Order: sequence, then structure tokens, then C-alpha cells
Amino acid sequence: MHVLVTGGAGFIGANFVRHVLQTQPDVRVTNLDALTYAGNLASLVDVADDPRYRFVHGDVCDAGLVDELVTGVGSGSGHGRVDAVVHFAAESHVDRSIDGPAEFLRTNVSGAGVVFEACRRAEVDRVLHISTDEVYGSVDEPDRFVEGDALEPNSPYSASKAAADLLARSYGVTYGYPITVTRTANNFGPFHFPEKMIPLFVTNLIDGLKVPLYGDGRNVRDWTYVADNVAAQWLVLTEGVPGEVYNVGAGNELTNRELTFRLLERLGADEDMIEHVPDRPGHDLRYAVDTTKVRALGWSPAHSLDEALDGTVAWYRTNEDWWRPLKAGGASARRGTAPSAKG
Repeated sequence: MHVLVTGGAGFIGANFVRHVLQTQPDVRVTNLDALTYAGNLASLVDVADDPRYRFVHGDVCDAGLVDELVTGVGSGSGHGRVDAVVHFAAESHVDRSIDGPAEFLRTNVSGAGVVFEACRRAEVDRVLHISTDEVYGSVDEPDRFVEGDALEPNSPYSASKAAADLLARSYGVTYGYPITVTRTANNFGPFHFPEKMIPLFVTNLIDGLKVPLYGDGRNVRDWTYVADNVAAQWLVLTEGVPGEVYNVGAGNELTNRELTFRLLERLGADEDMIEHVPDRPGHDLRYAVDTTKVRALGWSPAHSLDEALDGTVAWYRTNEDWWRPLKAGGASARRGTAPSAKG
């Protein structure tokens, strides 16, 4: 089996590539990534020499290149025709989408369209589009979103992902070409770009810097360890019903304030290390998804939240050579913050 992974040098994509190569000995992987700010080949150095793995530097909006990779015809052919495509490539940070939505529309909508169309023309057997629970908008306690609920995105990022979800749906209705979609909860774990909450807070605390908590910290997220998430993605790709939507989340709901205190405890810090900063515009209060469908395929999280947080903190402690260059290059910039101060 030959799988094309788009955005495979990003956080979840790199963990997915590694998962497949480590658990599926008969699978070959081609990784297409533009290596924008969050794409990092250092995240895949341990698999770079695997003969089943190939990296291609390129843009998902390059229709000619995507066609070559999908069909195995042309200068980008390499491993030959693909049997499946997993589309991770996306701009993903809400803050960046607020400050500059144009690139999100280009990559997340137009790029998805390029991938879907190349796959349709080549009649690729299985296509999985990776989306987000943010497309649903915010939900009140105790409700959880199910896959058929309306999409009500509230940021340029989530709106661009919702547009791609609807485009995927249209391919099934218009062309009879089913594209499967997963809507994933917040992920964390190794190789997470340090602009996001958990890696930013952990690395700040390692350096004795304060952590910037948006608003009053009441916003609720479902935190899923990335190793568990990528296992779910592979299961949906290979065992899911083509054209269906699957929510993926571990059910670890915490307010941002609760999560902050768990990280402070693990890094030996106290509440004085919290810097309250102005809230993000349009900040959804709560995300929560029903995961009955993906669990019916046989998936469940293999890691408890505490185990996963412990492992994540330990990884950032022992892999400073991965994240320090990123932070030195400005990766820790966040809306509403001045440069962090020593506690």
C-alpha cells in the first residue's frame, strides 16, 4: 500500500507518518510538505532513511505536482501511484488566521480542492481529510456535537476548515466520489510547534518564563494525545466507511485554567507564573464531540491524560535542541502578549 500524506512535516502529520512506518511494515509513505513555518523535517529525522519513506518539498496548491504524486506519472512519480491520500496540510493556528486570513483560505480551501480533484480524477481508493472540532462552533454543557450537527465556525481558521469539509461532502454528492472526514479535538504531544498552548507553556516554564493565559481561562477543550489521535486516523482511513464523518477526541475536557495548573504543578511552578492577557476575539467557550462512531470501529485512547501530560513534559525537557531554535525564531509570539518576563 502506498499512502500520500500532505502536510506530513507538521505536528500531527509527522506523528502520523511515524506511526504508519512503525506499525505498518507493508506500507510506503510519500510526504508532501511546503515546509512553511510549522513544517519541520527535524520532526522526522528518525525515519528519514527508511526506504519506505519519501519526502517531496512542494505546495498542495500546485495542481501539477499533486497530480504527479497521486498518479505516479511524471517527474514527481517516485514510489508510483498512490492507493490512499491523507490530507493534513493546512494553516492551523487561530491567532494567525485572525491576523491574516488570506493564507488560510488559499491553503485550507483551495489546497483541499486541488487534492480532492486530483484524487477524484485518478480514482484513488481512499481519501481522508483531516478537519477539526472547531467547525461546529461552541457548545454548552452537557451537550456534545455529533457528526450531523450544523457547522457554525467562528474564526477564519475554522471557517476555512468548514469550507473544505463541505467541499469534501460535495464530491460525494456531485461526483459519487466519497471523501472521509475526521474532526479532531485539540491535540498535544511531541513535536508540537511552540506557539500552541501546551508546548508554549511547558517551554516557557522550563525557562522560568510566565505563561500567557487568555481571558479568565474558562474556555474548555478536549485534550487528545497525538499518538492516540494518529492511531484513530489510520483506523478511519483503513476501516471507516468512505464518505462518512468521524469525530475524534479522548474526552479529556479541561478549562484552560485547569490545564494551566496541571502544567504548573509538573514544572514546579505556582500561580504567580500566570500572566493574564486579553482574550482572543471570537474565542469559543467550549468544544466537545461525541465519539461513538470512531469508537465503534474499535478505537479508544491508549493513554490517560496524566500519563500523556507527563510524557509530553518529559519530551520537551529532553529535546531542547528541537524547540529552542523555533522559539528563537519567534514561534512563541501570541496575540495580546508582550515578551514574557521572568517569574
